[in-house]
Amino acid sequence: MKKSKIIGTGSFLPEKIVTNADLEKILDTSDQWIRERTGIRERRVAHDDETGSDMAEIAAQRAMKAAGVDPQEIGLIVVGTTTPDVVFPSSACLLQARLSLPDCGAMDVNAACSGFMYALSIADKYIRCGDVKKALVIGFDKLTSMLDWNDRGTAVLFADGAGAVVLEAADEPGILSTHIHAAGRHSDLLGVDVGVGVGFKEEKRGGVRIKMKGNEVFKVAVRTLGRIVDETLEHNNMDKSDLDWLIPHQANYRIITATAKKLGLTMDQVVVTVDRHGNTSAASVPLALDEAIRSGKVKRGDLLLLEAFGGGFTWASALIRY
Repeated sequence: MKKSKIIGTGSFLPEKIVTNADLEKILDTSDQWIRERTGIRERRVAHDDETGSDMAEIAAQRAMKAAGVDPQEIGLIVVGTTTPDVVFPSSACLLQARLSLPDCGAMDVNAACSGFMYALSIADKYIRCGDVKKALVIGFDKLTSMLDWNDRGTAVLFADGAGAVVLEAADEPGILSTHIHAAGRHSDLLGVDVGVGVGFKEEKRGGVRIKMKGNEVFKVAVRTLGRIVDETLEHNNMDKSDLDWLIPHQANYRIITATAKKLGLTMDQVVVTVDRHGNTSAASVPLALDEAIRSGKVKRGDLLLLEAFGGGFTWASALIRY
């Protein structure tokens, strides 16, 4: 059976930078408060007329260029996002046209911050079963379009961006395994309570706004990520000491350090971008992966553990021999 291998990565961040000092002017908060609780010092915010697909298109182009792949070679596009440009067509379909891909399968996956990881798992399975030779996987979100800028619990956290990878069928190991989970019983802790079914009336619902019970989310995230770390390593008969890099979802520095501690990794073995990017949701893992590869930190042959946790709750991991 073929394996899927990452042969190219790409990413995109909006130009606009919002610092903690900027937020101090509009919120009852401080740089010290934000840094101590989240590790974030600045984040990127898309312009009003800059869509998620605009960001994703550039990230995908960069990934295909890095892979040396012609768009016509792509046999599947899977997009993880919670903020599609429109209800339908899917962002994957819109990007398929914008990127001049062939008439291949195209789908969106909504798993909140775990969206890219879910999309990666789907594309990996298509390649493993022989249906696809090359796949484009994208994670993007424009979460600032759903922020209440008066809510310091969420306004300081979330940001915008996009990341992408190109997968190719290969004989040698690449993605060793992927693992996805969800627990809808926690849906009240993090989410958006408007939509097609319940309506979008702003006077009734307060608009499209992210609502989060931060302390509860933190506790569940730490426990859950610890379990999936064990599950992933056990599935592959590997030990924590085998890992070269942890590339986590960039939600909160304290969650990242807790996961690294469980793995027995030093922070020098952890890719951290949350301080500069904020929480870019489905984009955070591919953004961090692309930065680590392009900077030369991650090298061919390294063993990587990717993981994410998001509203739903959803959580996912991938063990990759890069």
